[in-house]
Amino acid sequence: MDGEWAKADAALGELRTMLDDATSLKVPHRRLFVDIEMRFLLLEQKYLELLESGLAMEALTCLRSQVTPLQHNMERVHQLSSLMFMSNPEELRSAAHWSGQGKESRKQLMDRLQHFLPPSIMLPPHRLETLILQAVEQQKTQCSYHNSYSDNQVLGSGGSLLMDHSCPPNAFPGTTTQVLSDHCDEVWIARFSPDGTKLATGSKDSTVIIWEVDPESLTVTRRFTLDGHSYGVVYLAWSPDSSKLIVCLQEEAAELMVWDTERGEQICKVSNSPDDSLTCAAWHKDSRRFVCGGMRGQFYQCDLNGQILDSWEGVRVQCLAIQNDGKTVLASDTHHRIRGYHFEEVQDHNMPVPAGPLPRTAQHRRHKEVHRTAVTVWLPYKVKIK
Repeated sequence: MDGEWAKADAALGELRTMLDDATSLKVPHRRLFVDIEMRFLLLEQKYLELLESGLAMEALTCLRSQVTPLQHNMERVHQLSSLMFMSNPEELRSAAHWSGQGKESRKQLMDRLQHFLPPSIMLPPHRLETLILQAVEQQKTQCSYHNSYSDNQVLGSGGSLLMDHSCPPNAFPGTTTQVLSDHCDEVWIARFSPDGTKLATGSKDSTVIIWEVDPESLTVTRRFTLDGHSYGVVYLAWSPDSSKLIVCLQEEAAELMVWDTERGEQICKVSNSPDDSLTCAAWHKDSRRFVCGGMRGQFYQCDLNGQILDSWEGVRVQCLAIQNDGKTVLASDTHHRIRGYHFEEVQDHNMPVPAGPLPRTAQHRRHKEVHRTAVTVWLPYKVKIK
């Protein structure tokens, strides 16, 4: 941290013997890469500081006799050599994407060096902070009344680490701010978009209404009505980018629709056979592909042209989700299982689940329940079907 480069290089030499004993660096080529990368980062900092201090000859010597012989990251070496022609320190820092000589840039260098060191040698950066945040996240999952709207005060009960996090019952949304009565029949499902700017409601009257959410007043205004569906709407799936919506209909329907929620226009329709039943769906991360299925054994992967890219026969799907890896599709079925499916590799496997029947999603509940034609919006961004 004091800019004593000879001592820093000697310290790196001492670390090499520790790296030889590190379990995660037993592979020789990996150990060699780490050794050279760490030296490169150290010498890069030295070179930039010499340049900023106006010591051009010393910087050139460092570049020629120490950095270049490493034969590492030559593209960056060429960039560093071009910095010799910078006319002033400000231009140098801007071209190098570097904060300049001082404690801040050296601290950043230390963080980058620590990234290559196993925890047995040096603790990762901000390890204590990471552990505390993990503990807080765990407490939030156990909090019965946790409200994400107040996540700016998640430490303890009021922003403190002196006690465990616990939301009081009165922190849970309980104030009616608006009642929406635009549907003509029972409201079966309501979903906020991932970005929180839109609300979609689906009804037995075969329509979907898209509402704009005002972030200040936390109220909604009607924007579009999506109609033309042949049956009541039982499930809605927002794309990750909040620009598209999949509309699934009752089990008797053999189709589903995908809508552009920015323009209120239909993008495509998936309809493969009059015997199909497509009552649930889930999006891939790219918002360009999705999977859909139903209780009659249909299980498809589709694109935005409505084309079926892949299919999996004989799976009676109740609910769908896609894991963060973007490849594994999770599907709950009528055999009380959750299975993972890889369409590209044509592989499937069981996922561990609690014993007993799996909870069904809203679209598979028997429509004998009593629903009214209104939606109550609760503060903040909580919806309850009346």
